[in-house]
Amino acid sequence: MTVTPVITSTEDAAVILRSGGIVGLPTETVYGLAAVATDHTAVARVFGSKGRPNDHPLIVHVDSIEMASRFGLMNDTARRLAGAHWPGPLTLLLERTPLAGDDITGGRDTVAVRMPRHPMALSVITLCGEGLVAPSANKFGHVSPTTAAHVLHDLDGLIDAVLDGGPCSVGVESTIVDCTETLQILRPGAITAADVERSTGRTVDTTRGPSRAPGMLASHYAPDARVHLVASDEEARRLMAELSAVGRTAVVIGVGLDITEYAATLYEMMRRADDAGASDIVAVDPPGSGLEAAVSDRLRKAAADTGR
Repeated sequence: MTVTPVITSTEDAAVILRSGGIVGLPTETVYGLAAVATDHTAVARVFGSKGRPNDHPLIVHVDSIEMASRFGLMNDTARRLAGAHWPGPLTLLLERTPLAGDDITGGRDTVAVRMPRHPMALSVITLCGEGLVAPSANKFGHVSPTTAAHVLHDLDGLIDAVLDGGPCSVGVESTIVDCTETLQILRPGAITAADVERSTGRTVDTTRGPSRAPGMLASHYAPDARVHLVASDEEARRLMAELSAVGRTAVVIGVGLDITEYAATLYEMMRRADDAGASDIVAVDPPGSGLEAAVSDRLRKAAADTGR
C-alpha cells in the first residue's frame, strides 16, 4: 500500500517544502528529491532518504539567474551559458557564496546550480521563493527515476509527497559544466560540448581532477541486472543467444531506437528489466559526441561495478 501521497498541485508541493518537507519533483531530465536548499534539516532528510554520502554535493535548482547568483558567482562564462540554455538541462559549477552551505556543497568551495525547463518544477521554485536541492529521487547509485511511480518504488514512505508531472522528456541527467577556471564538462547530458563551445566562444578542456559534482563517480545509475555493453545490434543479438544458451535471462536495450528515444527511455528499460527478474541487460553503446555521449556515460557507469 502506498504511504507517500501522489499530488498534482504545485501549490501543495510548495506548502510541503516551505514547511520543511521533502517532495519528489518532476524535471525534464529525471525526477528530483526536492528540499529548500537553506533548510539544513530538510536537506539532511534528503541525504538520509536516499542513502547518499554526505560529502556528495547537490544541485540547487533555481528559477532565474538572479536566484542562481545568491548561491554562486555567475561569471561571464556562466552568464553566457545560462542565457543560451536556461531553462534547460544544463548545470553550472560556480564558486559558492556564503548562502551555499557545506551540506549542499559537500564542503567544497563550489556549488552546482541549474534552472529546470519543466513548468511544474519552475512553478514550485517560484512559489517557494527559494532555491531547491533536488538530487535524483531514488536510492543512491541506483537507476534514476523518470516517472512518479519510479519514485514511489524507491522512496515510498520515506518522503512527504510526489508531484506527478508525467514522464520526463529528456530522460538523462543534466550536463554539468565547470565554469570556475578552465571550461570542463563534468557530466555529459543533452547540452553537448559543441553547444557549450558555441555559446561561450571557448574551447572545452579535457575533464580532469577529483569528483566534485553529481554523477562523477565511476559506478552509478546501476540496475540489479548485470549490464553488458555491445557496439552494434548484431553483437547484441549474438550475446543474447550466448546468454540464453547458458540459462541466463537477458533483455536487450537500444536496438532500433533513435538517440532521443533511447535517452528518454533508458532508465525505464533498465527498471523494467529488473521488474521482470532479468539476470542480464545487453545494451547497445551508441557512438557519437551529442546525446549519444550522455547515454554512453550512463551505460558505462551502470556496468562499472562488476567490470562489465
